[in-house]
Amino acid sequence: MSDDTPKAVIAAGRRYSLGVLADGSVVAAGASRQPECRVETWSDVVEVAAGNVHTARNTGRSHSVGLRRDGTVVATGWNGDGQCVVEGWSDVVAIAAGWRRTLGVLADGSVRAAGRRSEGACDVERWSEIVAVSAGDWHSVGLRADGGAVAVGNNRAGQCDLDEWHGLRAVAAGYLHTVALTTTGHVLAVGDASAGGQAVGAWRDVVHVSAGSHHTVGVTATGRVLAAGDNARGQCDVGSWRDVVAVAAGSAHTVGLRSDGTVLAAGNDDDGQCDVGQWDLAARG
Repeated sequence: MSDDTPKAVIAAGRRYSLGVLADGSVVAAGASRQPECRVETWSDVVEVAAGNVHTARNTGRSHSVGLRRDGTVVATGWNGDGQCVVEGWSDVVAIAAGWRRTLGVLADGSVRAAGRRSEGACDVERWSEIVAVSAGDWHSVGLRADGGAVAVGNNRAGQCDLDEWHGLRAVAAGYLHTVALTTTGHVLAVGDASAGGQAVGAWRDVVHVSAGSHHTVGVTATGRVLAAGDNARGQCDVGSWRDVVAVAAGSAHTVGLRSDGTVLAAGNDDDGQCDVGQWDLAARG
């Protein structure tokens, strides 16, 4: 993975959102008293990931992960399965956080995992030539350097059936679905169809995708945002957004980063996770 690979400077969990400022500090919106939002001491961070809890069970049990510029990793929040035990990691170039686990891509293309191993979603030791990862509830997905994808973990909805995929530039894992962005700007999807799988097949000219619990969001080259799937909390009400360069889909809310560093949000705001209107990620903390 090259040093100019775009980093995820926004992330969305079940009831909170994260953002990385220009100076490497991190801001959080949402359940501020919860440990996953205690990121105010983090510094020199270039990427963040939110351990989304995609279902109602274990509400509030989430964790946050940050990748520092020097390749080390920090984590805070729920650590019931050791998902925050990442202090010794180094030479990391990309991260992902799922329910009860953390993934890290090393510079040599191998992948490390910390956390719950019961469903097999941490069984990534044999992966190689990986350039990016994504973590859903019970499955993990890796993007290979050759444009293919690999997946491990629970496959009850077929969310790990990626063997035929090729020509990919990004992958994203939701609760029971997986989406991928191709080099031609098309979007592929497998798994739970209610998360928007059929609709995303018609999307064109897409440059970024994100998978939430039961919805999927994409950004086009013109900065418009597309969404499909469950919209019970208004998480897909993003049609009016413009000048967006990246999105993050949480459990039932969506966050979008505009090119000027400002941030938009739509969907469930019960815990203030959409209170990002004052963020300026182009500013220094």
